[in-house]
Amino acid sequence: MTVTAVLAVAIFVAALLYSSVGQGGASAYLALMALAGIEPAVMRPAALTLNILVAGIGTVRYVRAGFFSWRAFAPFAAASVPLAFVGGTLVLPGALYRRVVGAVLLAGALHLFLPDRKYSGGTPRRPPPWLAVLLGAGIGLLAGLTGVGGGIFLSPLLVLTGWATIREQAGIAAAFILINSIAGLAGVLGRAGSLPPPVYLWAGAAVAGGLVGTELGSRRLGPVAMRRLLAVVLGIAGFKLALT
Repeated sequence: MTVTAVLAVAIFVAALLYSSVGQGGASAYLALMALAGIEPAVMRPAALTLNILVAGIGTVRYVRAGFFSWRAFAPFAAASVPLAFVGGTLVLPGALYRRVVGAVLLAGALHLFLPDRKYSGGTPRRPPPWLAVLLGAGIGLLAGLTGVGGGIFLSPLLVLTGWATIREQAGIAAAFILINSIAGLAGVLGRAGSLPPPVYLWAGAAVAGGLVGTELGSRRLGPVAMRRLLAVVLGIAGFKLALT
């Protein structure tokens, strides 16, 4: 089996696991590509493309299930989209890129290791619009710069602050990842011009995994042990990138 084919299988599993909790899976795709020795020039557009596919599926399914709040989503999205595009146009030196992505992967690993926090009940309190805009801008810039959709930062923020219920955060995160990934990829392609060929095979695997994962997620099936195992992979790749 070639590296491309092996990665397709791993991407299917990652898409399944991540989409079941409202995530696009870019941090996992980046980890897998890093472990396989894929070049940074391929990693970012590939991760963004797969994110768009998986988060697109998640957005449709979670919104239809009622796991979404426009009021919570809008201020974060308004500032994140333009800065995700700006981040996509920037190219960091190879060593700096690896360190930034390594930090992002470690953040993703931490998020997966944390136990699910159940919202205590009642109506969520929404963040002040100015604060949501500021936070959305920062997450959007990092999303475009590194090739992730920003959901690994937004989801715990929404839940731990009580700004969204545990169900709402899945739909909000999926939509947030979708729009930021589209903006980030537009910025990347403005410089690169086209997607690297392996992306097309990986895209099929990601779509299949996203369809299965969002079906599980809509029924609240949370594979906690498998999420933590995946967090180990993220942590290893994060340290590998951050220390090289």
